[in-house]
Amino acid sequence: MWAKTFEQRLEAWKILRTECQALNTEVALEKINAWWHQTPWRPYYLHWDYYQEWPNPWEILDDNVYCPLTRALGMIYTIVVLDLPVLAELIETEAGDYLVVIEENTRILNWDPHTTLNTGLPLQVARRLPASYFQDKF
Repeated sequence: MWAKTFEQRLEAWKILRTECQALNTEVALEKINAWWHQTPWRPYYLHWDYYQEWPNPWEILDDNVYCPLTRALGMIYTIVVLDLPVLAELIETEAGDYLVVIEENTRILNWDPHTTLNTGLPLQVARRLPASYFQDKF
């Protein structure tokens, strides 16, 4: 069940990060994906065109509104703050999906709530931002 208050959500995110530090990267990515898929879903909240105004992770947890883009943003923020040793990107596909892509599609987050996809297949990418872009949000 998703935490009701900002303080509870903040504590839950801290616990997630602490647990992920003790895991290998692949398991940590699975855990990050599953954790952000617990969020209550809303169809639209953020828009890619306004990426320079996107909220930081604390604002996301405070706002408590999670469209697919917000969920993917939360995932990449978690990867960045943990400094996981992966090449990660936030992408928007031509089909309008918002995904976190690891190591050129070897892992894809925000597609399935129960697992990360393991594929090397090319995606039809409309837009992308590397994980390094998000380091300034902390």
